[in-house]
Amino acid sequence: MQKPTEQKVKVQDDIIVDDKLQKIMATAGIASRRESERWIQAGRVSVNGKISTIGDRASINDTIRVDGKPIRMTKPEDFKRIMIVYHKPEGEISTRKDPEGRPTIFDTLPKIRNSRWLSVGRLDFNTSGLIFFTNDGEMANKLMHPSLEVVRKYAVRVRGQVHDEMIQALLAGVELEDGLARFESIEVAGGERSNHWYHVTLREGKNREVRRLWEAFDVQVSRLHRIQYGPFELPRALKCGRWRELTRDELADFEKITGLTSSRGSKNVRQNKSHEKRSNKRLKARKVSRR
Repeated sequence: MQKPTEQKVKVQDDIIVDDKLQKIMATAGIASRRESERWIQAGRVSVNGKISTIGDRASINDTIRVDGKPIRMTKPEDFKRIMIVYHKPEGEISTRKDPEGRPTIFDTLPKIRNSRWLSVGRLDFNTSGLIFFTNDGEMANKLMHPSLEVVRKYAVRVRGQVHDEMIQALLAGVELEDGLARFESIEVAGGERSNHWYHVTLREGKNREVRRLWEAFDVQVSRLHRIQYGPFELPRALKCGRWRELTRDELADFEKITGLTSSRGSKNVRQNKSHEKRSNKRLKARKVSRR
């Protein structure tokens, strides 16, 4: 029996120029792979005038439209991979738009030409700390993939009695509704009486995993703050509600982790004064509304 021939993927400087449509869209920074697949399944995406289905292939030379609007594809030689770190405050939701009108993690980000920001993972509404954004869907997809096992470190304040047997169980593994989960390390970080701070690390990003692990022992998490992702620690100088672009060396660390080579474009994001003033007003308004 003849084996089916595999379709080769054309790649130029890490930018896929002939591959599955959802991968092309993600790499171009149009949407994440999962979001692209949902758009395709909903019949919202067309290639050269034909409605697409899952499994269709495309290239950067094709005309790709979403909801009838053409998507501008960046040429490989012009592509510049960008990552920014954002210090997320509590009270922001990790979606682009919220039906309830709550602030989102995208509200105060800078505009980026011919692309859109993709978040690397999510943080809960009541969780603060660092979260990354990039214009490269392939970078975001690789960093979020479970096989990469990127270290995530959190500062967590808990209410309740914590004993040595509980700590050992959390390190050994706890069976949750979606499988076994565990902390890789747990360090005491201060506190008094029934409120204690711990620094915990884990290598996967299941939904509400840190909270659910503690709740399995009837311990309530009252504060949760992400302080590290991979080799990057939340900068002390980065105030809550602010973002900054990663330096060339910082970005290179993540390119090394994901196996992607450096892009050659020259665009950078810059926050102009008017955008900064609007961001300040939003942040001040949120602080007032929380009182």
